[in-house]
Amino acid sequence: MTLVLDAGALIALERNERAMWIRLKAALDTHDLPVTHGGVLGQVWRGGPRQSRLAQALAGIDVRPVDAALGKAAGRLLGDCGLTDVVDAAVVLLANDGDEVITVDDDDLGTLAAAAGLHIELIHP
Repeated sequence: MTLVLDAGALIALERNERAMWIRLKAALDTHDLPVTHGGVLGQVWRGGPRQSRLAQALAGIDVRPVDAALGKAAGRLLGDCGLTDVVDAAVVLLANDGDEVITVDDDDLGTLAAAAGLHIELIHP
């Protein structure tokens, strides 16, 4: 099982929310690197010393690129379910059956997961 991190998860790490740091540590202890993608990082990263906690957390997170294949797959998925947020669609496409997706946007991600035929657990940070 892999943790897939949406923007809400990264914001929780930046805000030093204990529950999210515990999840991150537990994943790292099992050598199962959490994943996100560059679009999610772009939603939350502003740089500077205020984001030192997030920078620290990113050392233990696999930040994947949104390449042509992921972009096309995300576009197809959005077309299938009538949504428009490519970042959300790409987050869902990083997941596999049984993975946990940490998000505050469980309505849209739930719709996208169902359209993709994925059985994932959506968890608030």
